[in-house]
Amino acid sequence: MQDSGLLRIVPHAFIRYKLLNSLFLGLSVGAVFTLYKPLPPSLFSVGGIVLALGMLLVAQLYRHIITVHWFFRISLFVEFVLLAAMLFFLWHAYDYMSALVLYVAYQSTFLFGNYLLRAETLFLNDSALLGKLDSAKQIGYLVGMLLSYLFYKVLEYKGVDEAQMQVYDLHWLLVATEIAIIVQLWRSFTTKPMQEV
Repeated sequence: MQDSGLLRIVPHAFIRYKLLNSLFLGLSVGAVFTLYKPLPPSLFSVGGIVLALGMLLVAQLYRHIITVHWFFRISLFVEFVLLAAMLFFLWHAYDYMSALVLYVAYQSTFLFGNYLLRAETLFLNDSALLGKLDSAKQIGYLVGMLLSYLFYKVLEYKGVDEAQMQVYDLHWLLVATEIAIIVQLWRSFTTKPMQEV
């Protein structure tokens, strides 16, 4: 589907954005088990139901929002929600409320997961680019998990053994990574003709 606006994706910059995005996922994947500990299991059932209903609603809007402009806006929204949630976590006590805020923030970003995958496939629309994109995502995820493992081991070596403190410390790295992601996302879209990019 072609967008009638002037905004375009810069493919190689977008691939770098997705690499960083997957690096973030790899860094953070183990932290959720500690982050969500204060939440009751029934909340995850309710959250899953709300998420499924929300994704169903988003799917009904595809004919209106599968444009490059909306893809950029929604991608930026998702990244800023994550950044705000992490900053909230860093400046508030680790308790039920901070766990709930993080859970709701992450769920609200997952709401657009299918949309973002569909849109990136439609807009890149080239098998070679999609292959590079998926390779970058896997490399980012693997490197993120490795860095996460090494980060936790360094903390253990320094005597930080409590899981909550380790996850708190990890969030400083996650915030820095998220800022880099937002910058790279911004660079991934342009109004210039492609030959000038």
